[in-house]
Amino acid sequence: MAYEWIIDALAETWSSTERILSGRSERDFDALTSCPGWSVRDVVNHVTGTELFLGGAPQPDVTGPWPRYVKNSLGQSNEAFVANRRHLGMRDVMSDFHDTTTATLMRLGEMSADEWVSDSWSPQGPGPLHQFQETRVFDSWIHLQDIRDALLEPADDHGTGEEIVVNRFEAALPYVLAKRAAAPEGTLLRVNLVGRLGRSVQVEVKGGRGVAVERTDEAPNLELTTAVALFWRRAAGRINAEALLGASATDVRGDRELARRLAEALNVTP
Repeated sequence: MAYEWIIDALAETWSSTERILSGRSERDFDALTSCPGWSVRDVVNHVTGTELFLGGAPQPDVTGPWPRYVKNSLGQSNEAFVANRRHLGMRDVMSDFHDTTTATLMRLGEMSADEWVSDSWSPQGPGPLHQFQETRVFDSWIHLQDIRDALLEPADDHGTGEEIVVNRFEAALPYVLAKRAAAPEGTLLRVNLVGRLGRSVQVEVKGGRGVAVERTDEAPNLELTTAVALFWRRAAGRINAEALLGASATDVRGDRELARRLAEALNVTP
């Protein structure tokens, strides 16, 4: 199957979530994550709720005002499933997570090649199903790290999930530089990522747009060197700009004002 790797990546990420939470206490499930207003219990219920919704379950009714951290209709849908399941104990939370994700993997495994390329709903708009399911790996992998961080056991699971996350955030750099950080025409940025998925990325502003360019000997206006884990955590909004720039693993050379704007603009996860 052409997209079996996506199924494998989901299975790997979800099984890692079960492993890290095996043998935990209710107190561990109440640990706060970097997702505003959400505990470990809520993050697991969010993944479960999303898969239930994609499987055809209706959005639960919610009474009362939305929390302040809910900003849009997608956030309302996410919060509805989380709030509706917040009363569950950890055993029910994990039982539902296992059953729901297993059902998803079975459903995906039965899909034809045509179904994988058919149009599908996604928060970013219509697109092929395989692209959306790749986004499910992206979301689930980051939430796995949210759980690890909340439990004070950060140890990024590598594999396909990490590759999807880092590649997507790398692809966003041209837009972040030219549009969100408003770098002037001709600006050359070099980002050096250090780690298992380390790489050097060079982006230039041409015609008002950011474009990836081959690395040259030309000195960049800004060269930012940092750890892969810090890069994706900032891009996912899990740490702030100050934490990225002030980390011992981060080195900034060149235009420091542009570095500040870039770090502020780098949070690209809705």
